[in-house]
Amino acid sequence: MDQNIKIRAIRRLKIVEGQIRGLQNMIEKEVYCVDVITQASAIKQALSGVEDIILENHLATHVVKQITSGEKPKAIREILSVYKLSKKK
Repeated sequence: MDQNIKIRAIRRLKIVEGQIRGLQNMIEKEVYCVDVITQASAIKQALSGVEDIILENHLATHVVKQITSGEKPKAIREILSVYKLSKKK
């Protein structure tokens, strides 16, 4: 994994970790439901950002390598698999 991408992903995951602890605290304190839902939505968006970073790495490294080494069908299957997962959101 590219070190810059790794650093970015870990930094974002630490932020998500803090957000989840905050969400748990909000629920324990019985914070207004809409505020809890808003925070949960922010966490989902943050996780989506992590997915984007990891996908960027995968496309730039593994997929390029697969295509150049003659594993084009595998690369296409993986890209389609990720695409289909993203459509389920």
